Amino acid sequence: MVDAESAKRVILIDDLRSFTDGRNADVARTGASGLALLHAHRGKRIDELWLDHDLGENDTIWPVVEVLEHAAFEGHPLNIGIVYIHSANPSGAAKMAQALRRWGYPVRLASGSAAVGYVST
Repeated sequence: MVDAESAKRVILIDDLRSFTDGRNADVARTGASGLALLHAHRGKRIDELWLDHDLGENDTIWPVVEVLEHAAFEGHPLNIGIVYIHSANPSGAAKMAQALRRWGYPVRLASGSAAVGYVST
């Protein structure tokens, strides 16, 4: 039998951090792989989408945010239960939240959340 927590569809886009509790999630480490995950889940419910702003080198989350905005602009927003923004970049997090809320996505700022962290393997 599958419990409700393990049946949740969770996506984490972060270059370094993972879920500290080991929860089941699809993880993308770059903006490009984040876009690929969103494309693969298009038309499906995403219960939680966790976003970091800075993804290493010159990579940021903005291409992902732009895809979400464009989908909403076209009248077909992605079916997302909640977007958690867990970035350590306060101005980037605020801009992401503003952009996504403008298009009706439910957003919660989760900077400093114990749910994500640097997990040794």
